Amino acid sequence: MAHSRAKRKPAQDAEAAGKAASYTLEDQVGYVLRCAHQRATEIFNAVMSPFGVTPTQFAALAKLDDLQAVSQNQLGRQTAMDPATISGVVGRLIARGLVRQSPNPQDARHVVLTLTPAGKTAVAEMKAMAAEVSRRTLEPLTASEAGAFLKALAKLAAPAKSG
Repeated sequence: MAHSRAKRKPAQDAEAAGKAASYTLEDQVGYVLRCAHQRATEIFNAVMSPFGVTPTQFAALAKLDDLQAVSQNQLGRQTAMDPATISGVVGRLIARGLVRQSPNPQDARHVVLTLTPAGKTAVAEMKAMAAEVSRRTLEPLTASEAGAFLKALAKLAAPAKSG
């Protein structure tokens, strides 16, 4: 909701003008994170191009490799993807023959996802190269800076605690 100038006092206008004058886009967290994300994505695409996967597809494959068998809903939560995104990602991975759906052995009403043999081979090859993405992305930082950066980002990525 926009503030009406008629309801504002001159001191408020001066304060707002001062804040606006001191605002620099390049110093804002969202801008810097977006630029860092673009760098990481470009490096991911360069390193992982032989596999023809997107970062979200790789994340799903890597986590599925870790978990072995999981519901699509759980895979989405584990990879920080909303239901629509994970559904599309899984659909494309199934179409490529890397992932399969099968009835849950404990409850046939539910479906579990697993890697196919081709998916297991592919993800092993991908994981062998994936560390290079992080290495190149963090290359401008010292080892100490990289550790502190990742620790700080993990704090930002953690779910907000209410209360």
